[in-house]
Amino acid sequence: MFVPAVTSAVSASSYVPTAQPAAPPGVPGSDAAFGASLAQSVDGLQALQAKSADLGVKAVTGDLADVHQYTIAATESAVAMELTATVRNRAVEAFNEIMRMQG
Repeated sequence: MFVPAVTSAVSASSYVPTAQPAAPPGVPGSDAAFGASLAQSVDGLQALQAKSADLGVKAVTGDLADVHQYTIAATESAVAMELTATVRNRAVEAFNEIMRMQG
């Protein structure tokens, strides 16, 4: 997979979920921590998409002095979306595999 090098004020950690220590299954709060991490990641993705859309409108209307800002924001948004879709697909595959083992 090709991932372009992007340099901007927004760091890669703004859309990559932060690593948290894994709690053993069945430990109270581990589900809540996973859910909170997932919600934070989706919120970050939405923020990147909103920023990209806003800069796109500014670029079209001529209010954006540097079109590179839009290009960078659009690329960050696309990479974050691809990461999110990949994580979702892997989770669905894992769930399906678990369901096959139980049957």
